[in-house]
Amino acid sequence: MNGELYRVVRTALAEDLGLVGDLTSQVTVPADAHGTAYVVAREPGVLAGTAAGEATFAEVDPSVVVDWQLRDGEAFEAGAVIGSFTGSARSILTGERTALNLLGHLTGIATRTAGFVGLVAGTNAVIADTRKTTPGLRALEKAAVLAGGGVNHRFGLHDAILVKDNHIGLGGGLVPVLNRLADHASHLVRVEVEVDTLDQLATLLKYDDQRRSDGRPPVVHAVLLDNMGPDELAQGVAMVRAHAAPIVVEASGGVREETVRGLADAGVDVISIGALTHSVRCLDLGLDLRDLGPVTTPAS
Repeated sequence: MNGELYRVVRTALAEDLGLVGDLTSQVTVPADAHGTAYVVAREPGVLAGTAAGEATFAEVDPSVVVDWQLRDGEAFEAGAVIGSFTGSARSILTGERTALNLLGHLTGIATRTAGFVGLVAGTNAVIADTRKTTPGLRALEKAAVLAGGGVNHRFGLHDAILVKDNHIGLGGGLVPVLNRLADHASHLVRVEVEVDTLDQLATLLKYDDQRRSDGRPPVVHAVLLDNMGPDELAQGVAMVRAHAAPIVVEASGGVREETVRGLADAGVDVISIGALTHSVRCLDLGLDLRDLGPVTTPAS
């Protein structure tokens, strides 16, 4: 994570500073001015991204002291002081926007995730992210989902097999795809298959039932029931639970705060939500300056 974090921070600072740095602060703020800037919440939320704030000032000016009053995963109310940056006033101003951009974005993800987690409390369902992340920010965004109480789906195309409808369509159909999975998937790689209908689910379960009756291992470890309502999901869950081999049941597709509880009550294990990362709103965090230190004034 540290390598990914510093890559993101350096890229963000390079966008802001260009080749000459912070022109405004260099011209308007004396070099020996020092102070403390407090990160203050303008609205309630769940914190994420403190490491990004620290990394920003480690790059801008390592002498700036970063002090957090809260940790990632902790909830706060509007007006709460989340942390502070103390040191060179120029350095604080130079790093301010990068630090707040990352903090606000990641805290927005953690906050929305926590909201979904609260809505399914008391069920067996967990809230998961997807690969619908901001390019270049995936590691940070998935960490923010964890801070909000969610779980991470696969990180990328490289760490699990997830067969989607387009794979089935371009692969010649569900059974031919299952045959290829049986022939080529490693026993160390998890396999999930998305189905759009209960008929497809029945075909998948029958396929693995036949393999088990022949003394061979099942192919599928998880099924994704896509864009199904609570009643259809409940039927799908019942079909999977009657299957001899354990299979994780995931629901996905257009999940909203108004619908997530019904999906969880249908008995699924995982509810994956792309909106946790692809359309989240940046939480409003501000930087309040106080305790300005010595300021050099021109001689009269």
